[in-house]
Amino acid sequence: MPNLLSRYAECTIWLARYMERIENLARLIDVTETFVRTRSTATGWLSIVQINADEERFFARHDTASEQNVVDFYVTDRENPNSIASIAHAARENARALRPLISTEMWTQLNIFTNSIRALGPSDIRSSNLSGLCARLKQDCQTHHGITEGTFYRDQAWLFYLMGRTLERSDQITRLIDIKYHTLLPSGTGVGSEVDIGQWSAVLRAAAAYHAFRRTASGEITPGRVVGFLLKNDGFPRALSTSLRQLHWAVGHLRTDYGLKNGYAAAERIEELRATLAEQTVQDIILRGLHEFLDWVQRELRLVQGEIAQAFWPPTMPEAPPEQDQSQGQS
Repeated sequence: MPNLLSRYAECTIWLARYMERIENLARLIDVTETFVRTRSTATGWLSIVQINADEERFFARHDTASEQNVVDFYVTDRENPNSIASIAHAARENARALRPLISTEMWTQLNIFTNSIRALGPSDIRSSNLSGLCARLKQDCQTHHGITEGTFYRDQAWLFYLMGRTLERSDQITRLIDIKYHTLLPSGTGVGSEVDIGQWSAVLRAAAAYHAFRRTASGEITPGRVVGFLLKNDGFPRALSTSLRQLHWAVGHLRTDYGLKNGYAAAERIEELRATLAEQTVQDIILRGLHEFLDWVQRELRLVQGEIAQAFWPPTMPEAPPEQDQSQGQS
């Protein structure tokens, strides 16, 4: 079987990353709206800007992180490359380049999804409609994942899709934990209070982890239990350990089944990430510095993405996907 074209490999990874990113962002907006409305969170809408590291871009255009400003910025603002509207457009452009590989069902659903986002107006993102919109966005992303799971042929392209999905999940889960632990209650005031427990519940819900956590963790919600579950629980699909295991598996199969030996650097770095996570308890990680650990993981994930790009679609390639570079313009 011939090897996958480099431009197809790149587009497949970014299609997966973008669809995962849209679902994560919709979930985060939905949870934030609920907890701001019930006054169970301290910083509210600003935390979404911080999680996405968009402070400079956001405050260059808005004075305050109000609900209206943040929701518009992250849902319909096409000038923001990290908005759902921009990400959906990028996902569709990647899918367009992949038409020879993806199923008709995938392409049709992505077109309907993108057109529905393009049609969103100011009334669709009002407070009264926001929860319903986020529920629809999450459902549409899950429909994409289901159609992809059921129709995408299991070859090299599928492995690149898995790599994109797991890279995005690993990045998002570390950002979510880091912001809660070091920004929402920076002074440590209120730890263990109703507000603090509410915020950690919001973290679980934003990660689609609340019910899974409750099934496996008895007793009250505590920072250590939540962090341990999201970082190290191998039974939860969005946990960091699960994503790294699947990422390592996909890179390994590219190297062994298809002879793509130039993925060695990425495979080694992923293995180091997995070993470092496995050899420490969550208490060790917190005591030694949770922020420092998560910051290191995020840097390593960026290096993994760069090593994958260098191995499979080096920048010297004469043909690149439309409107995209190695990083597709986003972190």
